[in-house]
Amino acid sequence: MKNLILLSAFVFGFSTLCIAQSGTTKANVTLTSEAQAKMTLEKKSHDFGTIEEGVQATISFTFKNTGNEALVLNSVKPSCGCTTPKWTKEPIAPGEEGVITAIYNSKGRPGNFTKTITVKHNGEGGTEFLTIRGVVNKAAVEVQPTVVAPE
Repeated sequence: MKNLILLSAFVFGFSTLCIAQSGTTKANVTLTSEAQAKMTLEKKSHDFGTIEEGVQATISFTFKNTGNEALVLNSVKPSCGCTTPKWTKEPIAPGEEGVITAIYNSKGRPGNFTKTITVKHNGEGGTEFLTIRGVVNKAAVEVQPTVVAPE
């Protein structure tokens, strides 16, 4: 019985010591300030409203690096092949601006659309989501007149 009590006290003491040390480590990590980039977007979404089928709808999202380290965009990926992104490829220094341009191809896509562009970067948070939306009016069908010669 003595051994069981001693073993329980040892396990309890060891557990308390481990928890106390892990709490101290987390506090140290939280309190340190490291250099880090921060992506601040002017806006995260755009509504094109109503556009005609066949139009290449384009919008540029401007962002600024409000951190204290260079911001690098690691990847910029659209949710489908109908949207083409272009972006600032070189590192953006603190206080500088960059641009992500989204081009939506409405050809053959009448109706409502909502598309997302996922931006992965080395800054705070690591990921941003941009959204474009709108309505595509179906293009009028061009009818070719048929000429019939009398017999």
